[in-house]
Amino acid sequence: MQLGDIANPGAAEHGKPLEGVRVLAAEQMQALPYATQLLSRLGADVVKVENPRGGDSGRGSDPGMASPTGERIGSTFLRNNLGKRSVGIDLKDPRGRDLFVELAGHFDVVAENFKAGTMDRLGLGYDTLAARWPALIYVSVSGFGDADASPYASWPAYASVAEAMSGIYEFKRAPGQPPVVSPVGALGDISSGLFATIGVLAALRHRERTGLGQEVDVAMYDAMLSMTDIVTNFWSLGMKPEPGKRLPGIMTGFEAADGWFIMQVSREHQFARLAATVGHPEWVDDPRFATRQGWADHLDDVIRPAVDSWAGDKSKLDVCRELAEAGLAVGPCNSAEDVLADPHVAAHHMLVEVPRTDGVEQPYLVPGNPVKLSNMTEGPETRVPWLGEHTATVLGDELGLSADELAELGAAGVIS
Repeated sequence: MQLGDIANPGAAEHGKPLEGVRVLAAEQMQALPYATQLLSRLGADVVKVENPRGGDSGRGSDPGMASPTGERIGSTFLRNNLGKRSVGIDLKDPRGRDLFVELAGHFDVVAENFKAGTMDRLGLGYDTLAARWPALIYVSVSGFGDADASPYASWPAYASVAEAMSGIYEFKRAPGQPPVVSPVGALGDISSGLFATIGVLAALRHRERTGLGQEVDVAMYDAMLSMTDIVTNFWSLGMKPEPGKRLPGIMTGFEAADGWFIMQVSREHQFARLAATVGHPEWVDDPRFATRQGWADHLDDVIRPAVDSWAGDKSKLDVCRELAEAGLAVGPCNSAEDVLADPHVAAHHMLVEVPRTDGVEQPYLVPGNPVKLSNMTEGPETRVPWLGEHTATVLGDELGLSADELAELGAAGVIS
């Protein structure tokens, strides 16, 4: 899907469900920007407030590209800010803070993801803005939350920190090896963004009924405890990982002729289907495989060699098709090139091609919207904003600032 395309023009008559909802976001990096980009894709108008000197710290990530104005834009920014407008305001300057407070009254939602307590210290926290604008919905995303006390409140936090503290790294760590950090990208960021989005939608619905706004507080640590629920749940039920001992069942990768595929076998009828498909129906009556723990204990000496031998002359896709037809949950371990060529990805419009602005012909790619609504247009997407690109328009339209006033604030470094 290319930038500016509409995937399902037949739904255009219905518009988008969040049309008319306005979001003012003082945000950076990924957790909150992912959430507000999703809200934008659902129809919300998102205005991003950035520091005039450097902007969102995600602009400085690697890899990146140059904008037409010569500023460097990093990958974290490029994949989380489609469809937004950028306003450059220095929130450390009293005049900048006043501008933010006045702007807040023109929006339904104010969202921020600075370290806990930062917005309060600036005089821009929920209590301050809600006293002025009681219908305002205020969203905070931070490492350890704003609303409730935490012993870690002062700690900086990236996604990997919340992921590690959730227990999943230790749960999956191989004996004698260090933990594998960020094994699935920014899970801590995106999960936090999803929970923030749910909170915004619930608060909007509540305001429809009561007229009252409220604070939505999401701690990345809390989000990761939810996403890695097996850590605490399994422990509470007596299933505790032991060094060198696999958990019951089969959930691992096997090798085909052209790469790897994964398979999860967790029920007896599935094990019987696996045994029959790979040519070992006798496994069903083998006392070594009488329990799910037995499958795990004999994975490397019996099951893996047999499965790898059966799959060794087949492509990973052919293997997965055959096992799936037998009722087993399998999937190929795809490379980036495999994902690009996947017909499912194309059919679901799950990659957006965004033209580069630095002379490189190949576009950069951003995942599309995974939320499919039958009566909502998918697209069009618009490019990320350059730093402060919409400052004059937003402050002029919303607050009525004249060209002279904007020029004076710009010369003083309050806005960009």
